[in-house]
Amino acid sequence: MITSVLVANRGEIACRIFRTCRELGIRTVAVHSDADGNALHARVADEAVRLPGAAPAETYLRGDLIVKAALAAGADAVHPGYGFLSENAAFARAVTDAGLVWIGPPPSAIEAMASKTRAKQLMGIEALKDVTEADLPVLVKAAAGGGGRGMRIVRRLEDLDAALEGARAEAASAFGDGEVFVEPYVEHGRHVEVQILADAHGTVWALGTRDCSLQRRHQKVIEEAPAPGLGAGLERELHALAVRAARAVSYVGAGTVEFLVADGRAHFLEMNTRLQVEHPVTEEVFGLDLVAEQIRIAEGHPLAGEPPRARGHAIEARLYAEDPARGWAPQTGTLHRLAVPEGVRLDTGYTDGDTIGVHYDPMLAKVVAYAPTRAEALRKLAGALERAAVHGPVTNRDLLVRSLRHEEFTAARMDTGFYDRHLAALTAPAPDPYAPLAAALADAHGRSRFGGWRNVPSGPQVKRYRMAGEEHEVRYRHTRDGYEPEGAGVRVVHAGPHLVVLDVDGVRRRYEVARYGADAADVHVNADRLTALPRFPDPTAQHAPGSLLAPMPGTVVRIAEGLITGSSVEAGEPIVWLEAMKMQHVISAPAAGVLTELPVTPGQQVQVGALLAVVEQTDLEGARGTARATTDDGQPEGDR
Repeated sequence: MITSVLVANRGEIACRIFRTCRELGIRTVAVHSDADGNALHARVADEAVRLPGAAPAETYLRGDLIVKAALAAGADAVHPGYGFLSENAAFARAVTDAGLVWIGPPPSAIEAMASKTRAKQLMGIEALKDVTEADLPVLVKAAAGGGGRGMRIVRRLEDLDAALEGARAEAASAFGDGEVFVEPYVEHGRHVEVQILADAHGTVWALGTRDCSLQRRHQKVIEEAPAPGLGAGLERELHALAVRAARAVSYVGAGTVEFLVADGRAHFLEMNTRLQVEHPVTEEVFGLDLVAEQIRIAEGHPLAGEPPRARGHAIEARLYAEDPARGWAPQTGTLHRLAVPEGVRLDTGYTDGDTIGVHYDPMLAKVVAYAPTRAEALRKLAGALERAAVHGPVTNRDLLVRSLRHEEFTAARMDTGFYDRHLAALTAPAPDPYAPLAAALADAHGRSRFGGWRNVPSGPQVKRYRMAGEEHEVRYRHTRDGYEPEGAGVRVVHAGPHLVVLDVDGVRRRYEVARYGADAADVHVNADRLTALPRFPDPTAQHAPGSLLAPMPGTVVRIAEGLITGSSVEAGEPIVWLEAMKMQHVISAPAAGVLTELPVTPGQQVQVGALLAVVEQTDLEGARGTARATTDDGQPEGDR
């Protein structure tokens, strides 16, 4: 019987596994990098072991260090979570060779299915060898790992070599394996998967279906179970194919078989030999704890003859620290507050006050809603996200709410191109026009008539904020009767440091206000984030025309070969490759010109807004140079 489990992972999945272990009375052991020394998963475990370093290659991808940590902490089992080493057969063998229990499938099954090329061969599908124009579009894909890393869509034959090179580099960085392959790209398909659970006694369960079609950069954003609108015949076919794949490799444990569904046909993608990020929706629908089942299977217990019956509907949304309107640029900083209303499930690796760093995936949490019907689950999840308090860096919360309410999604007519079609509309700014006034009144609460920013004692008080990329100026007077905002139709009912109530044309509106930072410049009003601006801007905070600034914090991993100060560059020519949160981004010249500054070097870490290069335009009528991040195939992320 397992009494102590080390989780060879971090963040949300480590915390989620620890939760089940505590319920089963099992002692927990965490591993953490130096960057994660104060991370939630390291704090909630019974014991934690340091992995020196910060980069994944130095820490969470070092199987030898993790096995040593398990032995040092006295653990008798290792759970790999997902990502990192979860689909590494050599690591699984190292765990068992050390006398530890591996809470996962046999290494032979991992070897057969962890490589997507070998998995396809096992299912009778061959990768494309010599790509021609007739094969386009195609998808370049990493043979190992998942999560969208090492993937490139190629629509022009001349872009294939660059896509292969970029995919290899990204896959090697993320998984330690640079093998890639090419397959046909199915347009307008739905991403549907089947959860598998198998024991060592020959029983294999197919636990329904999940739809994961809403994706950005090939990473899932919203998932649900069951997949809507498949039809009984197609669902039976998917179950049969998934069970066939599991039996073909004598699978044991939890796994997922993934498909693209188009025109009523199922196209096999891969089998993930691990727990999936989206496993909670299956747990909610089937009333199971999949982690508990994994542990029982690892202890040798058999599954019951038949799986439990599915009931109701569950939908999960992944909350990311990223800006969808700026090419999904990852965000860093302090997560001041994360709270969701009661009635939904929150799986997270962060808590209030934690720091979101540059080294790992930007997912903050998974929010899951269950209800008897899909429509009720959609309404429940959208409402919970809308009312959630997410204070700190920019997130995709508003995008999630709008996606869940989009007519294409509510009618279950979505496919993997959903965000390609609708991103601009889903990210169009729609801030509350009265949020700046609420922020200003909350800030002014308790001050004297002559406090704060003012023009003259009898004049209006003035505050400026940046919200949704635009500057807003607020003017109000502080009289004996209270606050009088400029503008018709607005009356202040209540103004306190954390709550402001306004009467707008006879409708009473409540605004909860929170301010953070030494200068209280980071302001959150309901769902809107504002930045308080100084009355007199710093005139030195300017950059020369043609400056390319880092659109996100990250690490400079590459500079275009042969580029030095004085080099001529063409419009769109790649200059710097920036890696941020496990994805690579290309910073290109916005126009033809001369490279006059190149102050960064490979390996250098930079913050958002850092100067990467300056391109002095030769076409003086062109637009001022700004950095634009693209994916490694040169396609703007915002257009994907």
